Amino acid sequence: MASDSGKVVTRFAPSPTGFLHIGNARTGLFSWLYARHCGGETLLRIEDTDKVRSTQEAIDVIFDGLAWLGLEFDGQTYFQSHFEGRHREVAEEMLANGSAYRCYLTPEELAARREKAREERRPFRIESEWRDRGEADWPAGEPYVMRLKAPREGETVIEDLVQGRVAVKNEELDDFVLLRSDGTPTYMLAVVVDDHDMGVTHVIRGDDHLNNAFRQLAIVRAMGWPDPVYAHVPLIHGADGAKLSKRHGALGVHDYREMGILPEALFNYLLRLGWGHGDREEFTREEAIALFDIADVGKGPSRFDLKKLQSLNSHYIREAADARLASLVAPLIGEGVDLALLTEAMPVLKPRARDLHELAAGAAFLFKSRPLAMDEKAAALLDDAGKALVSQISARLHGESGWTIEALEASVKAMAEELGLGLGKLAQPMRAALTGTTTSPGIFDVLVLLGREESLARLDAQAG
Repeated sequence: MASDSGKVVTRFAPSPTGFLHIGNARTGLFSWLYARHCGGETLLRIEDTDKVRSTQEAIDVIFDGLAWLGLEFDGQTYFQSHFEGRHREVAEEMLANGSAYRCYLTPEELAARREKAREERRPFRIESEWRDRGEADWPAGEPYVMRLKAPREGETVIEDLVQGRVAVKNEELDDFVLLRSDGTPTYMLAVVVDDHDMGVTHVIRGDDHLNNAFRQLAIVRAMGWPDPVYAHVPLIHGADGAKLSKRHGALGVHDYREMGILPEALFNYLLRLGWGHGDREEFTREEAIALFDIADVGKGPSRFDLKKLQSLNSHYIREAADARLASLVAPLIGEGVDLALLTEAMPVLKPRARDLHELAAGAAFLFKSRPLAMDEKAAALLDDAGKALVSQISARLHGESGWTIEALEASVKAMAEELGLGLGKLAQPMRAALTGTTTSPGIFDVLVLLGREESLARLDAQAG
């Protein structure tokens, strides 16, 4: 698909060999935002040429993760494996125009040359005697690979939108393989052909691909195609400054979803990893599109801070609609959840939670069956003295006609004054009796949410 004149076209090209990595997701987000910012298009290509490791399950995980983050791509989804014929066709064109050659060096010959270079402590680069031979010299029936005839003089320069001007001497580029001996294209060839044929104008990806860009440009220029604009984004590091890896914990988008992170929180957090706009921390999707420019991404790696993500998530939980949160939290609590009651409880539950699991834990008391199971701290509060207080409180509330926060608070405060106790001395055993725990929303919120009948039944069950 060719780009319209002047239109920015970006792409996100994950490999379906596992989960959707958090770093890949950020690259996809940046590609998506930049295209939207420029009024262009962003395309999705699944790079599934590794037939052994690519699975439908992994493809589904990518689709699910992108949809959860709210990243919708333009046009069809491309699968790299569908275009192998086209990749071979380009390699043959390069052979015909003199920018590629058939190389008949055997694996044993290559291994010997590589070993010799190691012994001589010098970099190994392909120096193939087949580079300048023509069809008349090709041995009939012998296996070969197709190699790029890389330029040997001068330098290749990239004006990278993130990294700035980067140059490599062409003598450092190798004659890498375009087609393997079985005729299958390599990644280096396939990605260039696909980007061109899809009309991609801006290649936004991790800076671990920067070295590849110089090699890939050799293919682009050998075919006489326009250079894409490159933007190589620094990788994400852990809090210790090392490249993000399994030892840092969760790596996949699905991991954060399972941890109870909201998609808008992860979207906003990934947006701020390496890009910023003044001191602002929160952005709506529309604001992000309006303000984001890939040229404003920093050159240095960003550090992933889970506590900061959780703090941001707590902000978005407070901002989220109560009914939506209730629908997300209900499955985490289990069976027998009254969705209407859970929705009603959200305004008093939300301020206390950093993630959906904490929200579920905070709401669980609403749906417990009597007799309530007590955690250790709650049981300690309900000793003989605590049960005696609960009995007095229950008797008092049995005579309460108005079951509102204001009426209940006034009644219990008056009782505390009569007994010469602070309100907390009554609230602590009440909370234990009503929830089975020592943490909950405000005690009068708890009474109102449980309702008169259930509240009194729970208090009576624990009264001494």
